[in-house]
Amino acid sequence: MLRIGLTGGMGAGKSTVARILTELGGVLIDSDAIAREVVAPGTDGLAALVERFGDGILAADGSLDRPALAAIAFADDDSRAALNGIVHPLVGTRTAELFAAAPPDAVVVQDVPLLVENGLAAMMNLVLVVHAPAELRLRRLVEFRGVDEADARARMASQATDEQRRAAADVWLDNSGEPAALDPVVRALWSERLVPFERNLRTGTAAVPEFRPVEPDPEWAAQAQRLIARLWLVCGGAAKAIEHTGPTAVPDLPAPDVLDVQITVPDAAAAAGLRDGLAAAGFPASERSPAAAVAGEPGWLHESADPGRPATVTLRVAESPGARFTLALRDALRADPTLRADYLAVQRQAAGAAEGQTGHAAATAYRAVQERWFGEVAARLGAS
Repeated sequence: MLRIGLTGGMGAGKSTVARILTELGGVLIDSDAIAREVVAPGTDGLAALVERFGDGILAADGSLDRPALAAIAFADDDSRAALNGIVHPLVGTRTAELFAAAPPDAVVVQDVPLLVENGLAAMMNLVLVVHAPAELRLRRLVEFRGVDEADARARMASQATDEQRRAAADVWLDNSGEPAALDPVVRALWSERLVPFERNLRTGTAAVPEFRPVEPDPEWAAQAQRLIARLWLVCGGAAKAIEHTGPTAVPDLPAPDVLDVQITVPDAAAAAGLRDGLAAAGFPASERSPAAAVAGEPGWLHESADPGRPATVTLRVAESPGARFTLALRDALRADPTLRADYLAVQRQAAGAAEGQTGHAAATAYRAVQERWFGEVAARLGAS
């Protein structure tokens, strides 16, 4: 099962993207709909709200009068905490039920308006953010939804900024054009990334990247931080550190579009204990694991199942030669332009060795060339 987080500012067009994805076969879990469901007439949730806030929060027909509740519940911190203490557990339980009911091969699209604000991005395999400029979103809310302009501005101001959403976005969907323009973009995303990602995740298959060096991407650092946040959620206290390494961690260095992340663990048993959790999170163990990192020193290699964001995740024992060398090489590459030029030449040579091969054969050929060079420079860096 692939878990997709869908979010965006009010009026950006989340409902449009959700509709397209469900038409294609996605299973939608709408957080707003669940929040309404758990406090509908006759529910324990509504009864608990009435007990805490009084009958004044009820409309004439016995349903929840949301503006009346908001006026009371958001008046002070204690009331807000009481509201959240009643509603959030009910929403969580219902959400878990819907996930459990979804087929094992489902692409589950969880529509969460406040995903960024509530820090939920790391819980998703991918986060899709639907974007439109603030003034366009405001016009949509006022003209098409009948929202009062002052209210719309206040609610928009209380949400995450575009910069905060962009930092959380694995996929940024621009919905500032004509309504029909978004449809082919979402359909291509479904067929080219989401469906293959779900299949790879279910079968424990790593996505095979291209190893040809490309021009440096300024987004590599932010992409790595999103992966690291997901990895911390899996590893918890079993990891001593999780760091962006490899050539994509070196600004201005051309490199294959593959993120490298190193997880340092206390011992081999800790690495083995993380195997299943990493696979479930989208990082299956590589067929080449354990991998030789430096001079035969072992590491445990996992690779991303996401075809849209290739990555390698290597677990190494803290303070081991391989762990020290990986960080020392990254830092030396950042500081030494001559070493960067040498490494770029090695990357191109490795790409040539992998040319004409496919899958893990290509990856093995590429890394064999790299690892010979690693052995040559390890002693010079004092990390062997």
